[in-house]
Amino acid sequence: MTATTTAPGTTARRASEPATVRQRRLRLPFSAWHVLLAPLALLFAVPLLWLLLSSVMSNAEINRFPPALWPSGIDLGGYRYVLGNAMFPRWLMNSAIVSAVAVASNLVFGALGGYAFARMRFRGSRALLVLMLATMAVPFQLTMIPTFLVMKKLGLIDTLGALIVPSLVTPFAVFLLRQFFLSLPRELEEAAWIDGCSRLRVLWAIVLPLARPALATVAVLTFLTTWNDLTWPLIAINHDTQYTLQLGLTTFQGQHHTRWSAVMAGNVITVLPVLLAFLVAQKAFIRSVTSSGLKG
Repeated sequence: MTATTTAPGTTARRASEPATVRQRRLRLPFSAWHVLLAPLALLFAVPLLWLLLSSVMSNAEINRFPPALWPSGIDLGGYRYVLGNAMFPRWLMNSAIVSAVAVASNLVFGALGGYAFARMRFRGSRALLVLMLATMAVPFQLTMIPTFLVMKKLGLIDTLGALIVPSLVTPFAVFLLRQFFLSLPRELEEAAWIDGCSRLRVLWAIVLPLARPALATVAVLTFLTTWNDLTWPLIAINHDTQYTLQLGLTTFQGQHHTRWSAVMAGNVITVLPVLLAFLVAQKAFIRSVTSSGLKG
């Protein structure tokens, strides 16, 4: 049986070391959550990477079985086909118009409605808020036919107006901005009222500058929803000159033959604005979610 010896004073020195020094020795150069989040991020990035690689493959490589995991060379035929399509710029412009109008209207009407629910008390305001939030639980499949009939009565079918009007304001925009407005101190608004500012002036000059994170979140989510929408344009639009980008990409898929390289290239072009919008507003998005969901 062997006995281990410790140098004199070693135990005493370890005990006398500050706790912060011992913790510093064990501290990782990154957060422990990164060990879990990094593999998940890579897993979610695989479809995007596959989309990008497939967009520079030829149709033969994409249709080959087993599928090629890496392109043998860069083939830009899909991009040339998409960008050479005479209708593609029109589809891109239609999507940009619909998304821009939807974002602007949701910011304006959502801010007005959210501020009214947050600061103004009137008869039935609580019941009206509950009813508005209840509409968020109704699936689009149930409101699809009534919305189509309303748009038909207004004469907007097969126009961009049929895509814009149902998206002018959403309950989510009103609710998110209301939650953020509730987190703001009332003293700022009361001081402005004492100085003679009206409610609209207070909203424009004081509340909205402080609500930039929430406004950015509403703008990004509205843009993503409108830009990626396919179901409603497929119902409301018949003529190809009024197609949005998502609806126009479906024309590249035929019953007997599909140009998958063009489909992949078109999807890459479609995804780029979405990624850029999220990357630009991700900090504001996180700040808004963490601050607006705390107060009821």
